[in-house]
Amino acid sequence: MSEQELFEARLNAASSLRRLNHELVGRDSDLETLNRVSVEAAALADALVPFERRDRAAALSEHVERMFGMAQDGEEIDISHAAFSVMADRAIGGPANPTGVDIAVDFNEDEIVATVVFKAANEGGPGRAHGGVVAGVFDDVTGYVLRIAQTAAFTGTISVRYHKPTPMEVPLTFRARLNGREDRRLFISADCHDGETLISSCEATYITIDPSLFA
Repeated sequence: MSEQELFEARLNAASSLRRLNHELVGRDSDLETLNRVSVEAAALADALVPFERRDRAAALSEHVERMFGMAQDGEEIDISHAAFSVMADRAIGGPANPTGVDIAVDFNEDEIVATVVFKAANEGGPGRAHGGVVAGVFDDVTGYVLRIAQTAAFTGTISVRYHKPTPMEVPLTFRARLNGREDRRLFISADCHDGETLISSCEATYITIDPSLFA
């Protein structure tokens, strides 16, 4: 089995587990089904235990150096490729992370545009997405702007304003852009819209670091 085939299998497994999360949270069930989920999920977790723990630090270091090298050369970066699988299992927006949120990202010349649908496991108040999950998506989406900035950085501060309740089960559009730089600080803003309606907005400051030290 090739590295790419293994990565795609990991993506499929995570997608199935995310669906399981949403169905478990979003539906009533009977005792037999819940016990079956418990037993089968535990058995699958036990099946994974014998495998070696992943060294994300080493893989991330290699990924960051390659990613920003490609960005500086103007080469397109295919994050669906196994070479970048270490970023695919990050929290919140990682497609290989079963606890994450489904985020589809497009890279424009000077702006990141992401489509997000919040589902049952992301619910806070009835019928609206949890504010902490929304903030996490802003943190993830503003992080994509580092591709535009062509530098590695960590989140320094992030401030989210909720203008309206965040709806569930509808595609929301998150947009993020780089507003400026000052020394090691990057100033990034983002917003979330449901159609033409502003749902929430964000101001973030990232602190740049040497890419070789990112991991």
